[in-house]
Amino acid sequence: MIRRQAHHVRHMLGLIIATASPLPLMAQTATPPEAEAPILPDDQFDARLPSIDSWIEQQMPQTGATAELPAATEPMQEPELAQPLPALDSVTVPANVAADTDPNIKTPDIRYATRIEGFSKTGLEDAFRDASALIDGDGKAETAAMVQARAQEDEKLAVRLFYSEGYYDATALASLDQTGNGTLTAVVSVTPGKRYKLGDIVVTAGPTVPPGLARDSLPLKSGDYIVAATVEGAEANVALRLPEQGYAFAKVGERDILLDPATVTGAYTLPVDTGPRGTFRKITTSGEKQAFGADHMEVIRRYKPGEIYDSRKVDDLRKALVATGLFSSVAVDPVRTNEAGPDGTEYVDLHVEQDAGPPRTLAGELGYGTGQGFRAEGTWTHRNLFPPEGALIAGVVAGTQEQGVSGTFRRSNAGKRDKTFQAGALINHQKYDAYEAFTAGLNISWARQSTPIFQKRWTYSYGAEILLSNEQTTIDPATGQNKRLTYFIGALPVQVGYDRSNDLLNPTKGFRASVRVSPEASLQGNVSPYVRGTFDLTGYYPVSDALVIAARTRLGTISGVSRDDVAPSRRIYAGGGGSVRGYGYQELGPKDANNDPIGGRSVNEFAVEGRYRFGNYGAVAFVDAGQVYDSAIPKFSDMRYGVGIGGRFYTNFGPFRADIAMPINRQPGESKFALYIGIGQAF
Repeated sequence: MIRRQAHHVRHMLGLIIATASPLPLMAQTATPPEAEAPILPDDQFDARLPSIDSWIEQQMPQTGATAELPAATEPMQEPELAQPLPALDSVTVPANVAADTDPNIKTPDIRYATRIEGFSKTGLEDAFRDASALIDGDGKAETAAMVQARAQEDEKLAVRLFYSEGYYDATALASLDQTGNGTLTAVVSVTPGKRYKLGDIVVTAGPTVPPGLARDSLPLKSGDYIVAATVEGAEANVALRLPEQGYAFAKVGERDILLDPATVTGAYTLPVDTGPRGTFRKITTSGEKQAFGADHMEVIRRYKPGEIYDSRKVDDLRKALVATGLFSSVAVDPVRTNEAGPDGTEYVDLHVEQDAGPPRTLAGELGYGTGQGFRAEGTWTHRNLFPPEGALIAGVVAGTQEQGVSGTFRRSNAGKRDKTFQAGALINHQKYDAYEAFTAGLNISWARQSTPIFQKRWTYSYGAEILLSNEQTTIDPATGQNKRLTYFIGALPVQVGYDRSNDLLNPTKGFRASVRVSPEASLQGNVSPYVRGTFDLTGYYPVSDALVIAARTRLGTISGVSRDDVAPSRRIYAGGGGSVRGYGYQELGPKDANNDPIGGRSVNEFAVEGRYRFGNYGAVAFVDAGQVYDSAIPKFSDMRYGVGIGGRFYTNFGPFRADIAMPINRQPGESKFALYIGIGQAF
């Protein structure tokens, strides 16, 4: 029952006010029947009827030049109809209608001004102006009726805005005023009234574990203003939190707010149907075209059967299925089983509706670097040739200084979520100033790596590789004498990474660190064991929303063997787009008599970038530094520096970059400048 001094609120913008008041009763009285008229004789009745001829004469209009309507037949004129028609809102405005019907004549627009009154300190005037039809019209309209229509819409808009912020007594009035000089002004005048606050808050729900879960999930407090966005957000939180705590089928009902003008408060009631508390059981799947079955989905899931249902783990499973890249569409939904589970719960199954997408993809990568030349890489991938998630990848590299082909088998989620097994073979030719190598190799690895969907904090990889490489190497740096040697190399690389950055492709804050250690042995006449190690650290600091400072350092070493016992392709080099910009690829470090780099056993690199972004574009200024040494430990001396600028074009898959840099204190034979083009940030 709705009392006159209260209003019931069910929806508005969010919360639209509904009021009720007693309906008036229609007055009804009994009317006595009229006295019966005396019955006339036939001759007297006929005498009272007009003749047929006279009746026709009265009904038919007379024609002819002399025809006149008798004065007695002129109709009486209603006093109201005799008055002139009132103007629009009692204002005379141009009708703006052409005098003729020529469609080619364009009538002038009506000009008007807009005045807004009464918003005072409510803080809603800016929101009103942003959505106002009058203001959006820029003071022009084709007709006065259009101005009036806009004013009426703004009148409704003002009321909706006030209701959405708790001003339920608010009123608005729109009118048109015209001054003596013909200036037309549209006026929207509002009266906010009092602002209502939440009174009693009641959530009607069944028992939950923990007790009061539904009410605790509703972040509303008595005394808070009744704001539509806040109320709707609080109710959405209930719908979110309950499924996270086991209630997979919880439903939030329709709110009820009873307003009391006497206290300027609203009593809030929210019904919630929690449904049964559930535990995970099994996965089922269906679809006309399936990528893989429910058994592999059981490998991908992160929960265990018998655990309390948690919608976050359902979302995680959905994302993991999307990350496989094997589906054109996939949906994961809980299903009631009505079967009793442990601790008074009910088993919940997950049903996956899937539609497999095209499994084959072509990908390409193109780049250019001074000293490295042009390099294009293409891959053909069948992501599910050996289900589940058994991919075959064929790759080719074509460049001015590198060519090669490769084949790889990859099993994703191999027996465990996020674990990847990979085995491959390659044949490659590289020809740089530092060395020329013809290489064939086999490799095998297990890894846990980040993806654009799942950026992991900890990553790792470990494996083994065998290489057979025929290389041209400098045997006497003093004379530049060189010869070709064949190396048989075995390695057991291990890498661990830690990532606290906020984005995989374009980080703006946080840091990353990684350590790579690779025990190796080189057989060329004698067996030469050694260890290659590299440490990388990058950090990102947001100065503002548009400016980010990024920094990087790298330290590397080869220990346990002299430089000449290491194959040239396995030595340490520096210089180029991913190293010290301003120098050619592998240009830094020791050189032979021909001024060609010969590599070293240690390196230190440092870089600082200022990245400024405006929209989809960006500008970068940077300073890089580094050097390669013949010793196993970096000396941090004789550092070489490069400075430069770059441009960025940001896309949905990462920034496209172009950098140009020049060396500081350039030495003979070194590049005057270096250009680098690629995809992704430099680091």
